[in-house]
Amino acid sequence: MNRYDPQKEDIFSAGIDIGTSTTKLVISKFSLMNLAGGTHMPRIEIVDKEVIHRSPIYRTPLLSPTTIDIAAVETLVKKEYEKAGIQLQDIKTGAVIITGETATKKNAEEMIHHLSSHAGEFLVATAGPDLESIIAAKGSGAYQYSKKTGKTIANIDIGGGTANVAVYKSGRLCGTCTLHIGGRLVEFAGDRIHSISPSVKKVLQQWGAATTEGDRPAEKDMKAITDYMAEVVSRMLKRALLKEDHALLLGHEPDWKEDIDAIMFSGGISECIYQYENRSPEAVQYDDIGMMLAASIKKNTNLAMWRWIEPEETVRATVLGAGTQTTEISGATIQVDSKELPVRNLPVYQVHFEYEFQTGIDKLANAVTEAIEMYDPQHEGQNFALYLTEFPHLGFRDIQQLAASLLQAMTQKTRHDKPLVIVLESDHAKVLGQTLYAQDPTQNVICIDQIKVEHGDYLDIGTLLETSVVPVVIKTLTFHK
Repeated sequence: MNRYDPQKEDIFSAGIDIGTSTTKLVISKFSLMNLAGGTHMPRIEIVDKEVIHRSPIYRTPLLSPTTIDIAAVETLVKKEYEKAGIQLQDIKTGAVIITGETATKKNAEEMIHHLSSHAGEFLVATAGPDLESIIAAKGSGAYQYSKKTGKTIANIDIGGGTANVAVYKSGRLCGTCTLHIGGRLVEFAGDRIHSISPSVKKVLQQWGAATTEGDRPAEKDMKAITDYMAEVVSRMLKRALLKEDHALLLGHEPDWKEDIDAIMFSGGISECIYQYENRSPEAVQYDDIGMMLAASIKKNTNLAMWRWIEPEETVRATVLGAGTQTTEISGATIQVDSKELPVRNLPVYQVHFEYEFQTGIDKLANAVTEAIEMYDPQHEGQNFALYLTEFPHLGFRDIQQLAASLLQAMTQKTRHDKPLVIVLESDHAKVLGQTLYAQDPTQNVICIDQIKVEHGDYLDIGTLLETSVVPVVIKTLTFHK
């Protein structure tokens, strides 16, 4: 008897943002539904997303300036689950985002892998400034604004340590950029300067300024720093950074070609501008340059030249993006070995068939060789996914030949007990997966489709849901030093 596949299913997602200054969490409910109808091939999609719990905004727990308090973060997360009435096993997808300067902490990678194992059945661990920019733009409403209006909008998410910028036009990502600009880059203790970040120290050295830790902060000196940060933001948006501005550049320069129509600010500094959160004035204590930076941004005449769009979320933009915008759903016609799921942090190697079947077949052996050199150079058994794209029309004999070629190419792998993971853009996963199993019943197979990834991305694939699909999160795991 065939198993009954329900037409609708609800799953829970968690988003956790561990930032330079603050940590917050949201829990969302996703509704999945088959939109294809009973007589067609199933097409399961997310039809509704509802945020059911938002945590307070906590100060990020640290054991020292260079170490995250992992136990305190885990306690915080579990407390919020209890308040939401959610069990660990209820969480099927989501993301832990280590953002801003927190990603430079020496145990940042340990932190996210710990949470991804202890905060739910399937919780994704991610970091990296480009991805932060993208997720914040989706959580703030900038992505949706670009999609609705067709305009080019830059979302500037400024927290304690970084400004993560993503530019969207008509719902398409045009580019990203990240700057060392944030409220906690200069901190105070009483009437003295407690700390100055290395990036701000570089700027001060360029100016020949003598300001250092232990000094009494002169308002004009602090204002000079925040005014300069605002100017750097404006030049970055115009793709016109000066050589001296590179002291505040984290990674690559602005990489979009489009002129920007409108700007949106999110993050903690945006909260200082808009004050969306319901907090009494006496509860808000900033021993840093955050409020001054917000004032410099508001008063900057170059930034005033763009149209300002108010965000839907300020300080919670990234965590909402992480909880609601990171998950995709595979096709329903897939072939997976359930006991191999979930899998996390699986690097992707892309193989373009260029719409010529034999061209793609000829590439497979070399592609696996290069994937092993890239992802498993010490031959320790690190698994990876092959992403096969640009298929021509495939017949039965083509599928047979493709399966045989994949199995032959994969004999190069060090560990044959790891599943063969194939990701397809086209709708061939079930037939290819079944053919692979028929040709080699000893080989465990995860074959999913209707997913778009890129070379160098990482995948997390969740457990099989009742609707016969798997949640998939595509991300970049980059720990900037």
